Amino acid sequence: MKPAALVCAAAAATALLLAQCASPSERPDAPSSAERGAAAFATVYRVLQHPRCLNCHPAGRVPLQGDDSRPHGQFVQGGDDGQGLFSQRCASCHFATPVPGPNLPPGAPNWHLPAADMPLIFQGRSATELARQLADPAHNGGKTPAELLAHVTHDPLVLWGWNPGQGRTPVDVPHADFVAAVRTWIEAGCPAPK
Repeated sequence: MKPAALVCAAAAATALLLAQCASPSERPDAPSSAERGAAAFATVYRVLQHPRCLNCHPAGRVPLQGDDSRPHGQFVQGGDDGQGLFSQRCASCHFATPVPGPNLPPGAPNWHLPAADMPLIFQGRSATELARQLADPAHNGGKTPAELLAHVTHDPLVLWGWNPGQGRTPVDVPHADFVAAVRTWIEAGCPAPK
C-alpha cells in the first residue's frame, strides 16, 4: 500500500472510531432527544401499569387490590378527597407501615387515592394518553417536571411499590431504572410516544 493510501485508510479508521465514541447527540444516526424520551417512557409506562401503581390509580373511584387488580373488597370508595368515605377511610386499615403477615393490609405514610378533582388515572390509559396526563400540571396533581421527578424518587407511597409486603408482587423494574427513565423522559421535554 502506498503511503498516501495508508494515510487515507488511517484517517478513515480514526473518523469511524471517533463517530462510534461520540455522544449520541453528536452522532448522525443517533435517536433524537424526543425519540430517547419516548423510548424511556416505555419503561415508565410499564411501571405505572403494574398493579402496585395501577391499583391506586383506577379509572373510577373504587380502589383496586391484588395482583389481578380486582375492585377493593368491603365496597370501599375513594371519596372526594381520595381518603375514603364515611367509616371506611383509607387510614382505618392502611397504616404508615404494612400490617405484618401475608396479604394483610399494606401501608405507607399518607395512604390514599388521588382526589376526585385530580383523578390521575393510570388504568385503561395508553402510553400516549398517560404521558400527556403526567406532563400536564392541570392533570398530574399540579406538579412541575422537577416535582414529578422528586415524587417518584422519594415519596414513601411510591417507594412502597418496590417493597409491598408479603403476598404482593413488587414492581419488576428496579426503582433506580424507573427514576432514570422518568428523568430521561423529562429531560427530553416529556414527549408522548406515538
